Parts: sequence; C-alpha cells; structure tokens
Amino acid sequence: MTEQITDQLAILGHPQRISVFRMLMRRFPDTVPAGELATELDIKASTLSNYLNALQRSGLVTQERSGTSLLYSVDMKNVQHMLDFLVLDCCRGRPDICMPFSQGNDTMTDRKFNVLFLCVGNSARSIFAESLLRELGNDRFNVYSAGTQPTSALNPFAVQVLKDKGHDTSVLRSKHMSEFAAAGAPEMDFVFTVCNQAANEECPAWEGQPISGHWGMVDPVKATGTDAEKSLAFQNAYGALKRRIEAFTSLPVESLDRIALQTAVDDIGRTSLEDTK
Repeated sequence: MTEQITDQLAILGHPQRISVFRMLMRRFPDTVPAGELATELDIKASTLSNYLNALQRSGLVTQERSGTSLLYSVDMKNVQHMLDFLVLDCCRGRPDICMPFSQGNDTMTDRKFNVLFLCVGNSARSIFAESLLRELGNDRFNVYSAGTQPTSALNPFAVQVLKDKGHDTSVLRSKHMSEFAAAGAPEMDFVFTVCNQAANEECPAWEGQPISGHWGMVDPVKATGTDAEKSLAFQNAYGALKRRIEAFTSLPVESLDRIALQTAVDDIGRTSLEDTK
C-alpha cells in the first residue's frame, strides 16, 4: 500500500501531470477525449500520451475506447484510497489538522439552499437550469446562474423556449461568475457546471466548500440548420436539464450527509442524455 501511494504522489508531483489529473477531476464523472485534454491544456499529443500512461500505471486514471477515440476518466476508488492514506493513516484522522475532511459526514441544515449553475455564455443552458430549479424546487432553493465568459444578452431561442414553457424570463440576465465570488455574495451550497468548457476552466475556490457537480451537455447555441432545427436543439437541452433537476429536487437534501449528497449529484451527472429526452 505505501509503495503504491508514494508512486502515485510522485507521479502527481510533476506540474503538467497534475494539471491533467486536475482537469479530469473537474470533469468527473465524465470521460474526456485525449484530444480535448491536449487542446485545453496546450500539451502536445505525444507528451500528453506519456502523462496519461503514467497516470494509468499509477491507478489514478482509467482509459476506454469509443470508436477511434481514447477517453479518460479519474479512477475515483483509487483516488479515495490515496486520500484515505494521507488523511487517516499519515495524520491519524485528527480533525485539528485534517480539516475540512472532518466535515464530510455533516448533514445540510434545514434552510433554503443556494445553488449556482455555470456555463460559458450564461445565455442558454445555465439559464434553463436556473429557471427549472426555481420552478421545481418548491421554494427550497435560492437559484442563480452565471457564465465564465458571459454574452451580452440571452439567446433568443432559449428565451422563447422558456416563455413557451411558462417561465418568467423578466428575472433573467447574463452575468459573470465573479459576481458570486465577490465580498457580500451569497455563500453557495451547490455549484453545477452544465457545459464541458466551463468545467475545464479554472474557477474560484468557492467559500463554504459547496458540493459541486458536472452535468455537461451539448451546447444548443452551436446548432445549425433551419430555425426549426435550432429550436429543436434548445428543446432537447431544456428536456435533458429538466430530468436532471427533477432528480436533484427529489433528493432528501436536508437528511443526507455531504458524502451521500456528492455521490447522488455525481450519479445524476452520469445519467445518459439519451435517457433524459
């Protein structure tokens, strides 16, 4: 066990290998194509291959093939073993030196929970999620959305879908995520990324250690074709998010501890988008 852990730590000690590992952690539970990792991290394909092979040999990353693409993901079971060794064995699980890990079994308090949805433009997917949770949450949540690179206006196809579904769009606007990292901003309990690019980007360390989830999906803004075909892409995105948010609102948030909640949020992220239509 000790030899395996020291090998894993040595591999993560390389600045670019740990950058690959960090991105895969941010995208968990997704699998990520090697080409996307190379592009986002600006690493040559041959160099990235060496880094991924080392992470695989250590047991921290797994590989699967889809057609001609190689897809990578974090092996969370082995990552947890590594962290358990550091926290429970090396420092004997002492809460005074192992915080915030000692908070892992705390349940959420009985109050309204603050939820933030992030995407890049904050013009469609995160706006859908904000509107849906506001409607389906039965007044249990304060809901917000933002973008890492927000547009100047909401996408008109997205606005039309929301109006057709009976949502109040007057309360919506496109905004930068920095609004929620500033002094005086509400402290988030949950932060969800609903696009891959937002998950790939370096985001602020949110105050209060919110539970995070990645619910990535295709960007309907990039749909091409006739207006009817574009509208269908937005309808599909809305339907996929609705299923995920219905699953989220069915969770007994008040009674689950943080570990159970994080697991449930990750499970929702694993839901096939084909199953949500």
